Amino acid sequence: MRYRCLLILILFTVFAVSETRQSTAADYGTLGKIERLDPQLDQVVTPGTKIEVLAKGFTWSEGPVWVGERESGHLLFSDIPRNTIFKWNEISGVEVFMTPSGYTGVDYYGLEPGSNGLTLDPSGRLTLCEHGDRRVSVLTTGGGKQTLVDHFQGKRLNSPNDLVFDHDGNLFFTDPPYGLPNREKDSRRELDFCGVYRLSPQGELTLVSTQLDRPNGIGFSPDQTRLYVAQSDPSNPIWMSFPVLEDRTLGSGKVLYDAKRFMSEYPGLPDGLAVHSSGLIFGSGPGGIYIITPDGKLLGRIITGGRTSNCAFGPGEKELYITADSNLCRVQIGR
Repeated sequence: MRYRCLLILILFTVFAVSETRQSTAADYGTLGKIERLDPQLDQVVTPGTKIEVLAKGFTWSEGPVWVGERESGHLLFSDIPRNTIFKWNEISGVEVFMTPSGYTGVDYYGLEPGSNGLTLDPSGRLTLCEHGDRRVSVLTTGGGKQTLVDHFQGKRLNSPNDLVFDHDGNLFFTDPPYGLPNREKDSRRELDFCGVYRLSPQGELTLVSTQLDRPNGIGFSPDQTRLYVAQSDPSNPIWMSFPVLEDRTLGSGKVLYDAKRFMSEYPGLPDGLAVHSSGLIFGSGPGGIYIITPDGKLLGRIITGGRTSNCAFGPGEKELYITADSNLCRVQIGR
């Protein structure tokens, strides 16, 4: 049965790639709506803007990151159940970039074995949170992977989820249990908490917070004096704001915004996030992307209507790319 599930995932992957490669963004139409709760939203999302569907047919899309310039670059994003990273650009559509992406074992490893959050390190190298291999890795110049971290105090990490670099090259990442086959009850789990960590350029790993039970998406304010972390906990679905201290540890976090009142309206939880140069936080939550000011005011929502995992800006912050369940979407932003 396990091998049958793996075969089905492989077939789905082949089908999705062949379908999207032959199609353009215009073939998929639009999705959802923009909900405006404050006029300030017009400064970053022009009235009348549509949510474009660029590709569809994925199992659970996640972790988008733009690589390169506007014309010659491309978007990379994870499909966690398929253990695959896909590549998208306007001309070629979707292609497989890497498989396997997060689990290199030989036995079945649950429903979410692949890579999750993706980012670029200060040298422009792709850096990955890997569920199945329970590590953070970097894609080296020769095309191989190098493990950056997979243990804390001699114990294996849970399943690194999302990550961000600061201006000094420190890597901050979250480590909830979502990539373990049985999550928090998995017998292979070695840590009894879910942490936020800092990995220094010298390779020193520091636990900087255990304040959240299910830390997920992560990102810095433009001046890097605040670290925002989403919590994917149905009983406490929030975005937190942590002060970043001079030694690059974190002070006590405070709730930036609580999504609990929207939980019955749409499916989903606070998940991945991206921070605009204006300071606005674009965070995935129930039914779409929530646009929140640094002082915790909700300006509006990009409503996909379904589970929405993550988002990332394109070059010059002219576009917001959104991974929304089986869809890859885009919203034009800026004035």
